[in-house]
Amino acid sequence: MALVHGRRRRSQIDYWPSFVDVLTNVLLVFIFLLSVFALTQFFLSQEISGRDTVLNRLNSQIAELTELLALERAGKRSLEDQLSLLQSSLTSAEAEQARLQGILDARAGDAEAAGGRVSELTIELDEEKRLSQRALAQVELLNQQISALRRQIAALEDALEASENRDRESQTKIADLGRRLNVALAQKVQELSRYRSDFFGRLREILSQRSDIRVVGDRFVFQSEVLFPTGSDQINAAGQQELDKLAAAILELEGEIPAEIAWVLRVDGHTDARPINSPRFQSNWELASARAIAVVRYLIDKGVDPQHLVAAGFADNYPLVEGNTEDAYAANRRIELKLTER
Repeated sequence: MALVHGRRRRSQIDYWPSFVDVLTNVLLVFIFLLSVFALTQFFLSQEISGRDTVLNRLNSQIAELTELLALERAGKRSLEDQLSLLQSSLTSAEAEQARLQGILDARAGDAEAAGGRVSELTIELDEEKRLSQRALAQVELLNQQISALRRQIAALEDALEASENRDRESQTKIADLGRRLNVALAQKVQELSRYRSDFFGRLREILSQRSDIRVVGDRFVFQSEVLFPTGSDQINAAGQQELDKLAAAILELEGEIPAEIAWVLRVDGHTDARPINSPRFQSNWELASARAIAVVRYLIDKGVDPQHLVAAGFADNYPLVEGNTEDAYAANRRIELKLTER
């Protein structure tokens, strides 16, 4: 029993403190080695950093020396160029000295000839003095003439000022005449407008029974079918009757309007937009112009003064009604009469 109990005690021996001591020793050794390594690393980095600083300083010194060497070489080349330039200048100066020496030698020979020339120039100077005195006399004469011219210019300026005053008076009179003329023209225009109103009033009375003759603005409009067959410029019988009435009204108007009022009755020919291409008329322009001319000729045959008539063709331009319908075409085929100034 005692033996068993002793064995149990031996089997329960605690090894952990020893193990902890061993681990502590190992850890201390590891920390020591790590400290040694860190210290070594620090000294090595300090050494390397010092070497890098020295190396950078050496590189900077090398760069400065390189720049100084380049400057010295540039200075050397500049001095060599200056030396070459000075040598060239020296050569040119020597050549110029030789040339001047030759000229000096040549002038030495000319000096004797110059002595004789001086006497000749003295004689010429005396002659010039005499000519100068003569020129002074002429200048004095010219001064007197200039004074006389100035007096004449002053007289001309006075005359010019008087002329300008007369011109201003004339301009005033012209402006007044212009105003009077404008007033007279306005009166004539008003008078022509009155005659135009009377003329159109009579035409309204004469032609009021026809629905195909109407007034558009300041124009009387005849539909083409009233005066002409389709595609023709020959006035039909019904159209002649209407134009006879128109001619009578115009003749009566000629007797009433004073001769100093310049007026004309413009006859305008218009067609629709459909093109025409017949043996007689190649385009609407020709048809419209031919119809306007036919009306003018008929009125002249009835005794109307040709100076009071004018014909114009407008083809299919300036339509009264826009569109491509038959009603629009019929409205645009027309002869227009307009009383206006000549």
